[in-house]
Amino acid sequence: MNETQKAVVTVIGKDMVGILSKVSAAVADANANVLEMTQSILDGYFCLIMILDITKSDKTIEELREIIGGRVPDMVVHVMHENIFDAMHRI
Repeated sequence: MNETQKAVVTVIGKDMVGILSKVSAAVADANANVLEMTQSILDGYFCLIMILDITKSDKTIEELREIIGGRVPDMVVHVMHENIFDAMHRI
């Protein structure tokens, strides 16, 4: 059985209509699946964190970042593989 591969995505920028829709469509186009997500608006800034299942995606982490960033060009987009994220936050 294959181990699930995950990525952590953050999207931050000025709030506007359609951000979640555009990001979700980009994720689907990359054949990734949203496992968990949270979003909030903080003083007019849209803040989104997603955990994606990228097991079936044929895109690299950088390609995934470019696909999402292309849909929301005015936002700051970070995509990191779960293993890197975990290693960075281990003491």
